[in-house]
Amino acid sequence: MTTKTLTRSAPRMRDYLVPAALALAIAGAAYAGADTTFDPALTMFTDFLEGSGGKIITVLSLAGGLIALASGRFALGQVAVPVGVGIGVGTGVPIVTSVVTATI
Repeated sequence: MTTKTLTRSAPRMRDYLVPAALALAIAGAAYAGADTTFDPALTMFTDFLEGSGGKIITVLSLAGGLIALASGRFALGQVAVPVGVGIGVGTGVPIVTSVVTATI
């Protein structure tokens, strides 16, 4: 006597439709540009990165690169990473802020 075990190799359509229908029934409206809940935190974080915080991060990155160079082995990343961090902190925040503001 041979017993046959049933396995599900291909999912059925209802396996996807039922959760999708439930999600649509429960979902509420989302207003992307109208919410100002996180504006104070965004302002504080942006001011920190554009001000003294960004300078501190850049100086620490540069110090880490100099220490790595003093170890005796030269790698391009020891120079490129501090430069990239400085550029990212200096110009990255205004770029990201303007892109997000333009999109929303």
